[in-house]
Amino acid sequence: MKHSSLLRETGLTLLFLAIATWLITVTNLDRALTAYFPVAGTWPVGDLPFWQFFYKIDRVPSFILGGCSLALALYGCFKPAWASWKRRGLFLVVLLVIGPGILVNSVFKQHWGRPRPREVVEFGGTKQFLHPWQKGISGKGRSFPSGHASAAFYLSAPYFVYRRSNRRRALAWLTGGLVFGILMSVARITQGGHFLSDCLWAWGLVQLTALLLSGLILPDSVDGDQPHPH
Repeated sequence: MKHSSLLRETGLTLLFLAIATWLITVTNLDRALTAYFPVAGTWPVGDLPFWQFFYKIDRVPSFILGGCSLALALYGCFKPAWASWKRRGLFLVVLLVIGPGILVNSVFKQHWGRPRPREVVEFGGTKQFLHPWQKGISGKGRSFPSGHASAAFYLSAPYFVYRRSNRRRALAWLTGGLVFGILMSVARITQGGHFLSDCLWAWGLVQLTALLLSGLILPDSVDGDQPHPH
């Protein structure tokens, strides 16, 4: 039952990503949205302190969550009352490493070759605009997907840990992670660092990885929800 549900969620996520990417492409939304922010070679909105805060905080919140998760996983190895966190903590750590770490920053970001908005001709750069599904020259563009946004969207990962045992806590993590991810995405778009579709796929890769890993690592059932960290 669990795996059929995960397959359905994975299929719906892929469908949403495909439709959203198609809509962004046919409406030229990547360039149309970005066009609001450059002014004579500068990106004044992105330079505002509020948006700079998100750029500077970078991956710190995700590292904190990952570090706490590792500590809980290790603690669960020695404290029977916390044994459920061996898998829960492992899930959160592995998701951080594989999702934002390997898939986003090491595989796609390093090798997909999509130029950043500030690097394309329309916005004062010298490179040709590429859609997210168009592969560029490996190492010559680091726009797709957004590393900052993927680390921010990772903060919604505890949703998968709690969704079968504590729906209120699960929705709180999901909402907080999505809001933080969206704000980070806006910051990177206003700074000319990423297109909308880069941020969309940052969320998508983290979400798809979380779905896969939750099926492999998290238990089919949860025996209570105590004790737990707040």
